[in-house]
Amino acid sequence: MLRASHLSPITSPALCALRHSLLPSLNLSSSLSVFQKPSKFAPFHTLLPKTLNPNSLHHLSSRVLPMVGQFPCPKASFSAGSSSGNGREILVQHLLVKEDDLKLLVEIQRRISEGEDLSDLAVEYSICPSKEEGGMLGWVRKGQMVPEFEEAAFNTPLNKVVRCKTKFGWHLLQVLSEREESLLYEIQPDEFHIKMQDPNFLEEAQLIDVREPEEVALASLPGFQVLPLRQFGSWGPDITTKLDPQKDTYVMCHHGMRSLQVAKWLQTQGFRRILNVSGGIHAYATQVDPSVPTY
Repeated sequence: MLRASHLSPITSPALCALRHSLLPSLNLSSSLSVFQKPSKFAPFHTLLPKTLNPNSLHHLSSRVLPMVGQFPCPKASFSAGSSSGNGREILVQHLLVKEDDLKLLVEIQRRISEGEDLSDLAVEYSICPSKEEGGMLGWVRKGQMVPEFEEAAFNTPLNKVVRCKTKFGWHLLQVLSEREESLLYEIQPDEFHIKMQDPNFLEEAQLIDVREPEEVALASLPGFQVLPLRQFGSWGPDITTKLDPQKDTYVMCHHGMRSLQVAKWLQTQGFRRILNVSGGIHAYATQVDPSVPTY
């Protein structure tokens, strides 16, 4: 039986296979999706292979990003709020059968009512690629899913299995948990510099540099923990023990793209407030502090 606590941070949630038709660069097996068309990116952790290919890093920026549907990352604005305006995320699993498979649907509902688990039945019967994860779609928010699925998911009590129909067929869905929505901002280099002058800043926040060690050797800023993107497999699974999801988390790279990818992924891991350093260390060096080398 698959529960949220069993999910690996790399392979779960929100399987990108559900968005195959939107991701031509990936060789996925299906175009079924309960999701609306996102921006041009897809969830970071679901796109990474089990072993990250270093040669793919130059291509990640065109296909790796968020769990935030059509809501862009706002510029730094330090008031409370959320990118989608509803402030709530839900953890959803589902099972999908064809529209004309009503007999199978009724049979599955009967088995669930007798105590069988939806995730186990999803592995056996679902036609959605998420069956490989027991039907787990992961943490989602309003604006990401097709309207019929969204309406059902956001209005059902926790743990109750409900039925809904979309253009993809019949779904049995279950909301396992809910949480406050994660916030993601872009902070400009000059604003970040001002924060760096506060003597308490490094105690109150946590800073991540996702560049490679050879890049950090050329130029760096104090206080950053180096978590190279190419080494994601070594630190990604333990990210919530390495870092505190409740602290403000600042992410930086060379030009701001790799860090934005990681920032979006941190959202899916439950980090409450993430700030991407816009333009990366290059923008910081050219706009704020010329003593920092450029490369």
